Amino acid sequence: MTTANRFVLASLAVCALAVPALGAFADLPAGWFKAGSHPAEYDMGLDEAVRHDSGKSSATVKSVAANLHGFGTLMQMTQPGDFLGKRVRLSGWVKSDKVTDWAGLWFRVDGPTPNVSLAFDNMQDRAIKGTTDWTRYEIVLDVPKEAQRLAFGILLAGAGQVWMDDLKFEVVPTTVKSTNIAPPAPPAAPTNLNFEK
Repeated sequence: MTTANRFVLASLAVCALAVPALGAFADLPAGWFKAGSHPAEYDMGLDEAVRHDSGKSSATVKSVAANLHGFGTLMQMTQPGDFLGKRVRLSGWVKSDKVTDWAGLWFRVDGPTPNVSLAFDNMQDRAIKGTTDWTRYEIVLDVPKEAQRLAFGILLAGAGQVWMDDLKFEVVPTTVKSTNIAPPAPPAAPTNLNFEK
């Protein structure tokens, strides 16, 4: 895992502490909140002028600061519910405009240990950059039985704007490859202290 990815993972791990805020766009979507390492540098909300298919609106994240220092994310957290013990695919449609650094959907599975993710993918290895039309992306993660929360959303690092629409969660068979990039959980106790294994 790259240093940048560790930074984003660590930052996303504390996203739940961010305070919801409103921007210049229409109100934030119900159930969603603004977070990230520097959320004040990004405007987020509903965009009724740009949408995928025939819906009424999409959600958007747009850089607004002259000097950007991190990333912003529009996100949601939920209990795992019926997804416990299953392999789950998050899919959604994303459109981008002049993204200078990178953007992506992200999905994280949290367990009982604070700041230790059970599974995580933020699409950094297949990042959205530049200007793109509506494109479907997906993330596939295992949700272990000890999972306690699911966190997900879209992030934008650097300048530009992204929109997301028509997100979907579905259980998939284990033959569908996982996109997990999180490091494995630490062992429950010290191991191999005599270096014989």
